[in-house]
Amino acid sequence: MIRIRQVRLIDDGGNQVGVVDSDEARRIARERGLDLVEVSPDARPPVCKIMDYGKFKYDQKKKEHDSRKRQHKVQVKEIRLRPKIGQHDIDYKMKKAIEFLENGDKVQLNMLFRGREMAHIDVGRGKLLAFAEDLAELSKVERMPKMEGRRLTMLLTSTRSPTTHN
Repeated sequence: MIRIRQVRLIDDGGNQVGVVDSDEARRIARERGLDLVEVSPDARPPVCKIMDYGKFKYDQKKKEHDSRKRQHKVQVKEIRLRPKIGQHDIDYKMKKAIEFLENGDKVQLNMLFRGREMAHIDVGRGKLLAFAEDLAELSKVERMPKMEGRRLTMLLTSTRSPTTHN
């Protein structure tokens, strides 16, 4: 409800009518079967526009939905490794990591240790650092290898912008 006596009116065509009484502005909107919407309440006098408010809200919601659809939400993808992993397995996991990084996601590398493997944490750390070095052109290390219980974790972040899939 517009309580101010005079408003600056913009009609449904986008043309500026000028400063008119708010009762007169409401009467013009009613005659055209549209709504009187206060667009800029901070201006003196406040700016009001004659429009179909339901259609305006619908268009606004549609634009918001479309902009949200085009955004890429960054996810953390996990790759699990073991200290005794073979070269072919490393190559395969490297290919997956490249795919994730090109999509703009983060990659968390987890080196899992069991039993006597706990004595060779340095081997696991070396393999993680070598993995990160091979991916240096696509990523940067966000978190260096850190021991958490029986697993050594490292986080890589993509340096490229995500590719958009239409």
